[in-house]
Amino acid sequence: MFAQKRSIYYYNSVIGLAKDIKIALVGNPNTGKSTLFNLLTGLNQKIGNFPGITVDKKVGYTRLPDGREAEIIDLPGTYSLYPKSKDEGIVFQVLADPANPSYPDMIVLVADATNLRRNLLLYTQVADLGLPVVLALNMTDMAKKEGIAVDIDKLSAKLGIQIVAISARNNSGLDQLKEAIKNTTSFATQTAGADLHMLAPAAIDEIKDYLKIKNDYLALQFLHQHEHLATFKAADHERIEQIERDHDFHSSKLQAAETVARYRYLSTVLTGVIEDTGAEKKFAFSDKLDSILTHRFWGLFIFIGILFFIFNAIFTWSSYPMELIEYTFVWLTNYGHEHLPGGLLTDLFLDGILAGLGGIVIFIPQIAILFALISILEDTGYMARVTFMMDRIMRKFGLSGKSVVPMIGSIACAVPSIMSARNIESWKDRIITIMVAPLVSCSARLPVYTLLISLVVPEDTIWGFVSLQGLTLMGMYLISIVAALLVAFVMKFIIKAKEKSYFIMELPVYRMPRWANVIYTMYEKSKTFVIEAGKVIIAISIVLWVLATYGPSERFEAIEAKYAAIEAQKDSVQIATLERDKSAEKLENSYAGILGHMIEPAIRPLGFDWKIGIALITSFAAREAFVGTMATIYSVEGGDEEVGTIRSKMLAAKNAEGLPVFTFATAFSLMLFYAFAMQCMSTVAIVYRETKSWKWPVIQLVYMTAMAYIASLIAYQLLK
Repeated sequence: MFAQKRSIYYYNSVIGLAKDIKIALVGNPNTGKSTLFNLLTGLNQKIGNFPGITVDKKVGYTRLPDGREAEIIDLPGTYSLYPKSKDEGIVFQVLADPANPSYPDMIVLVADATNLRRNLLLYTQVADLGLPVVLALNMTDMAKKEGIAVDIDKLSAKLGIQIVAISARNNSGLDQLKEAIKNTTSFATQTAGADLHMLAPAAIDEIKDYLKIKNDYLALQFLHQHEHLATFKAADHERIEQIERDHDFHSSKLQAAETVARYRYLSTVLTGVIEDTGAEKKFAFSDKLDSILTHRFWGLFIFIGILFFIFNAIFTWSSYPMELIEYTFVWLTNYGHEHLPGGLLTDLFLDGILAGLGGIVIFIPQIAILFALISILEDTGYMARVTFMMDRIMRKFGLSGKSVVPMIGSIACAVPSIMSARNIESWKDRIITIMVAPLVSCSARLPVYTLLISLVVPEDTIWGFVSLQGLTLMGMYLISIVAALLVAFVMKFIIKAKEKSYFIMELPVYRMPRWANVIYTMYEKSKTFVIEAGKVIIAISIVLWVLATYGPSERFEAIEAKYAAIEAQKDSVQIATLERDKSAEKLENSYAGILGHMIEPAIRPLGFDWKIGIALITSFAAREAFVGTMATIYSVEGGDEEVGTIRSKMLAAKNAEGLPVFTFATAFSLMLFYAFAMQCMSTVAIVYRETKSWKWPVIQLVYMTAMAYIASLIAYQLLK
């Protein structure tokens, strides 16, 4: 059955090469594979999932010199075809199974020219599968700077394939790569590599005979990891396992023997191909920087200093564009009230949709700055050092060093960070990471923090450049990180597992950031933030406007009668504030007001009133909805006569005793609630998808909500 599928597919692939083709990008992590994918496909790409699993599938399209369209699949980075995680397992599943929808016509293997020997190990495995291969030798410019000379023609002759020197960072060599892809034949041309048949000759021959295949290495791979291939039926798995038992097949020992054989073969191939004239100076610059930036003592303080610089920049650099956006929306609201006809649709648009949208658009400068600076840290190679430094700290709290990546990534968004925990082999470490990652303050909390901080923390500086507001913002992020570590420490005693974890990581050399990539990241993340958050906030704003505008008819009729009587008395003092008081009383008696008053007894000890209660409810859809909710509530309460910025309205808000609503105690209590509460339905959904159980997201929702309530209660009672 397997042989039949394979022969049919190869027949079709020959036809396919005459028309459009499917190409798989394969390579080690940190070889520039994804950068090359972005350059080849531009914006003509889409992200989905591989069938049956939750690993991202990136597919894009490019046009070849002969006019054919090539579909390019960016496979997860891996060091070997023997997977250590779900992501790495995808590479083998796609390349070894002709029935897989992503099975390619050819492979472009991206290798790092500065570390060619290690990169070619994966090449030899992929080449032995029998698919046509083109080798894209990336970072050749970096190799030259480090004194590494690669004789590409000699290497090409030894391997029997086309090799193209490229520099994805500098956008060079792409035309030559496309030309090489165009010239690739439908059959493999690579020379034979290491003799692997001798590793398990009898077992390999029996598998080849059973599956009617001719490829020795494919047969060996089926012996190693047939359970990962959906193309096999239960009977096939049983037969292969029987063959393993019959021939005393020990997978781990044979994998080690294969690696030794491949490196022995590569030593022969690379003889006379690589000339390393700068071996002594190769990593001199990176080593000198690492001695400072990853110092056991000073490295952590440098990292904290960099964090403070980021949060200080978020406030100081964004102030002018935020003010411009803020007053633009005030002007639009004023202009709308003056020129649009009065009525429900105008009120819905101006006080509902526009107010809610303004509450999210104003934070674009801060989001753009945050992601730009994170992108720079990643591009330069510093972020990899942070994970290395944090490993020894993480282990003390019961986490793997690999947990650092999801934890740091949660500063941007918990959803992709939780998905990245798939790389953690230990089940216990992975579950704990998933359970605590949402505690790390994400970009959705940033609008809440910055709005509340701007209300209660003065715009003063220490020593002329240290912003108090930036210092407070950094404090909130540090509080969230410490909380995540403490919860992880507790969970390591609650969740039991026997397996041990390990952390192996390659530190890339330091490089200048790619400014085009930084700008693209700023644009993409800001657009995603506005579109994803905007859809939720506009929907919430419309629903909230309706709930805040309408209420039980008997209550509204009583309010109308009351204010009609006041207007008839023509009391000048009362008439001056008539419209505002009427709008405020209607809001309090609206459906939204009734809902807020229902939960007020529970949140009053935290320093929250019924209006904040409404925002807490809407924020369970998305945290950033807090700002849009407050904007809508205060717009409805103020009526047409009172138009201003959301900050000015919140500053002027008074409680029943005539005191300010947003005091330092209330604001800090509210920030702590948002720091710890699970107010993100997307995160709940992704935790369920990753754990395949409602048990973990329910536990997460309960413990984070309880933690938020207790922390807010203590903070308010101490500070009020």
